[in-house]
Amino acid sequence: MRIVLVGPPGAGKGTQATRLAEKLRIPHISTGDLFRANISRQTELGKLAKSYMDAGNLVPDEVTIAMAKDRMEQPDAEGGFLLDGFPRNVSQAEALDELLTTEGIKLDAVLDLEAPEDEVVKRIAGRRICRKDSAHVFHATYSPPKQDGVCDVCGGELYQRDDDSEETVRTRLEVYHTQTEPIIGYYRAQGLVVTISAMGAVDEVTGRALEALKSGQ
Repeated sequence: MRIVLVGPPGAGKGTQATRLAEKLRIPHISTGDLFRANISRQTELGKLAKSYMDAGNLVPDEVTIAMAKDRMEQPDAEGGFLLDGFPRNVSQAEALDELLTTEGIKLDAVLDLEAPEDEVVKRIAGRRICRKDSAHVFHATYSPPKQDGVCDVCGGELYQRDDDSEETVRTRLEVYHTQTEPIIGYYRAQGLVVTISAMGAVDEVTGRALEALKSGQ
């Protein structure tokens, strides 16, 4: 299957993308991974992207699209792929359509993960990260530490990242509604959108997504 995964920050896209790609036996292609891989390998696209990032500018659509094209042409993506974080706007969605048409392939579905805005804010703003080891993550509501502000694993101080503050989260949501959400309407006009609730346990959401993709509704 060839799938695009969309949803607001905090809907669990990263977690579901990894799980769905494994279940469906297709590569998970995320924008972040594309940037990191190209910059790490010092490809021409990676160097170009880094020049924009170092200057504090957004990486242009054409660079992101070129990276995605290169990745989708790899042998492991011949049987399908799951795109996470791309396309990020209607212009990128149109460019992806042109690219796929040129290759003689098409998308099978656009999986839209829905979550109430207040829940999204609660999920992200409640995160607490260990200063000693960022792999140790807690949540003020859902998985609180035994001692407030102290990591259960190593005793390090827990803190809230600037990106996780409520004000920042609401700004990120505004950007999502303005730039990314319109692609849902774009793909809905093509009959590709499959919408599911991102609420509930991780396993429940994965099962719901697989069933929805299977039935196409």
